[in-house]
Amino acid sequence: MAKPLRSLSGLIDLETAARLGSFKLAAEELHKTPAAVSQQIKNLEEELGFALFLRHPRHVALTEKGRDFSATVARVLGELRTKAAALQKSGEECVLRISSTHSFALKWLAPRLTHFTRLHPDLDIRLDANDRYVSLQDDSVDVAIRYGAYEAGDPTILFDERLVAVYSPDILPPGRSDFRLADLRTLPLLDEGSNVHWNRYVAANGLPRGGYNVSRGYSHWGVLAQAAVAGQGVALAAFSIVYEDLRKGDLHMIAGRSIPYHSGYRFLVNINKERMPKIERFRAWLADEMAEMQRALTACSYGTDESV
Repeated sequence: MAKPLRSLSGLIDLETAARLGSFKLAAEELHKTPAAVSQQIKNLEEELGFALFLRHPRHVALTEKGRDFSATVARVLGELRTKAAALQKSGEECVLRISSTHSFALKWLAPRLTHFTRLHPDLDIRLDANDRYVSLQDDSVDVAIRYGAYEAGDPTILFDERLVAVYSPDILPPGRSDFRLADLRTLPLLDEGSNVHWNRYVAANGLPRGGYNVSRGYSHWGVLAQAAVAGQGVALAAFSIVYEDLRKGDLHMIAGRSIPYHSGYRFLVNINKERMPKIERFRAWLADEMAEMQRALTACSYGTDESV
């Protein structure tokens, strides 16, 4: 049975000596004597039951086990230092409070926050999903993502939204690998409360008017997307909301022209926190993610129509 470590003395000496490749240099960094560093590591080796260094007349070298163990020690010490630094900072700077609409939080933001926290492990995230008005002068909110109409050139808009027709591959008949525009007349069509956008989509793609079963409406984009994933029909949905489902293969997109949608998600910042580093980091990450999504939309587009 492996013996448990009963003392952590020597771990910092080990990490420093392994990183610098020298007891002497480690001693200089730690403000100790080389003999003290050597003794600490020797004590650690005795407790572990295996050698960490090979000692030569003029230098030392890590053993295979020493390399493996010191790499783990370096990682753990790094995490401890990161956490200590975060706790030593003001609580305001190391907590990011995000208010987002339900649909955006559920279908876009929550699935990606792991990417952001990997980049910025010192930040604690507080995500509040609601569609209510929030005050951007209230300390309980750092940034808000809200949905609404916008004009071209609005700097707060995250993404130039497009509507695309999507469906679950589970509803494909045997032997079919996809649905096409001509199939729309035979399928239940889902929308976000109005068939106006389906009429625009039909016109943009040169399809005959009339004869479509637009009979199911949903109050939120997120609910609409989930209905499509559940196989309830073909949804005409905001690309940003179905992007993750398309990427994972839970939804497929009909090869047709997307149409513009002059409402979208805006990135709003508490006026008292605009220049805080945590805001700048989150803004930059969002911009990168949105650029990647724009590239994905471009890659899978079959043309766009701005006139409808």
